[in-house]
Amino acid sequence: MEKYARQAVSEGMKNADDIHVSNDSEIYRVLNLHYNRNNHIEVPQNFRYVVEQTLREFFRAIQSGKDTEQSWKKSIYKIISRMDDPVPEYFKSPNFLEQLE
Repeated sequence: MEKYARQAVSEGMKNADDIHVSNDSEIYRVLNLHYNRNNHIEVPQNFRYVVEQTLREFFRAIQSGKDTEQSWKKSIYKIISRMDDPVPEYFKSPNFLEQLE
């Protein structure tokens, strides 16, 4: 997130609302690959929205210079944690990884 937000700032983007993440965006693809390496899990509908909002929060913080403060990411995590979905029950199964194979 931070890398992509810094890139947007360095490219001269001025407004966080101009940041858009599509299902074809590099950041979307990278995050999905990281957390869903073999595409065993269907990507939740609001994943793209949460990625976009998180990227915007990082952008705002970096643009305003908050990234120079210690623990500057804490406030971002508090904001995005409100967007969390409950963990599906099947993830809690001890045999979850075996079911994917």
